[in-house]
Amino acid sequence: MNPNIEKVIEQIQPLRDELKNHELYKSLNSIEDIKVFMESHVYAVWDFMSLLKGLQIKLTCTQIPWKPNSDSKSARLINQIIVDEESDLNFNGEPKSHFEMYLEAMDEIKADIKPIEEFCSEVKDLDSVDEYISKSNISPEIKSFLKFSFNTIKGWKAHEIAAAFTFGREEIIPDMFLEIIKKTEQSKKISLNKINYYLQRHIDLDGDEHGPLAHEMISSLCQNDAQKWEEVIKISKEALKHRISLWSHIDKCIKSNIRLEEKKVLQYANN
Repeated sequence: MNPNIEKVIEQIQPLRDELKNHELYKSLNSIEDIKVFMESHVYAVWDFMSLLKGLQIKLTCTQIPWKPNSDSKSARLINQIIVDEESDLNFNGEPKSHFEMYLEAMDEIKADIKPIEEFCSEVKDLDSVDEYISKSNISPEIKSFLKFSFNTIKGWKAHEIAAAFTFGREEIIPDMFLEIIKKTEQSKKISLNKINYYLQRHIDLDGDEHGPLAHEMISSLCQNDAQKWEEVIKISKEALKHRISLWSHIDKCIKSNIRLEEKKVLQYANN
């Protein structure tokens, strides 16, 4: 591994540990908990795709007439990631983006996908996205998370976008999901094929392919530029802080939902 990548990881490790040991993971105990989680987390899945496209715009030629790119190595790396993220094969063997596959997984467990679908249909362009996010009905924590991502994109520094894309994302959630899904399938004797498939693809690609490719891309973008590496560390830390804030918000939502269900049961028992 590139020594500079190792330095980045060392610098952000305390935040990664905080994220890894977040109370949220203890709250994820049922399909109902996963519904609550996915209904908020889906916005992060969506903005991940925008970070991806920001990198494609910066690192490849997306205009006509076409012109060769000055960094063909980075262009190749981001194109390899895009093929999987934007046009992977879903459970039924159909080409779908990972965002669309996430929606399919949400729909399978009957999580509410209407808010994110309406959000995506209404947002128009990069210039107005901040204003639309501010006026939307989503929580302040999700708004803050999205605004950070789009402000990073608007800075148009490829290494900073790559930092948010690479180091600002969760690493443990799929394993937690798989364990809960497995228990639910066994106890209720149901099949949750789409969410299982999505999570396994997420684990396989991020661990074996996309992670190493993203590290290589950042190394190619920064080379030996000390300032760029410092900016990678800064953006990575900020991205993780926003992730932790989002996790805390989702944890509160899950716990509030549990308390609400307990209250309903108590009221029913007293009637």
